[in-house]
Amino acid sequence: MRAIEAWKQWARQLKVETYAVYLAYKDPRTPWYARIFAACVVGYAFSPIDLIPDPIPVLGYLDDLVLVPLGVALALKMIPTAVLAECREKAQAAMGQGKPTNWTAAGIIIAIWLLLAVLAIVLIARAVKG
Repeated sequence: MRAIEAWKQWARQLKVETYAVYLAYKDPRTPWYARIFAACVVGYAFSPIDLIPDPIPVLGYLDDLVLVPLGVALALKMIPTAVLAECREKAQAAMGQGKPTNWTAAGIIIAIWLLLAVLAIVLIARAVKG
């Protein structure tokens, strides 16, 4: 039972850190390169659609367990300490109100999947004609 509670605590902290990265992305004191990286990480983390769908065995949860925490950790290293401290305080307060969702990132991920589907259809059609 302790392990489950530890995982839940880690997941809650990751949500707060991710939202803090989002707030830091919007802060003009954050360097441009950190803002670009933070936007990518936060967009993916808050997207309601995963690049790798969860029903795919093992790989489906790989992004949730590895990619998002790794991206957040890298983004945190790029953000100035003072900005990060302020954003963490704001994130703690805001996260009590629910999980933010990024519909723009969801649209981009849907577009990627549609593009891959079209590409697969074209390649299959060429192979069948071939």
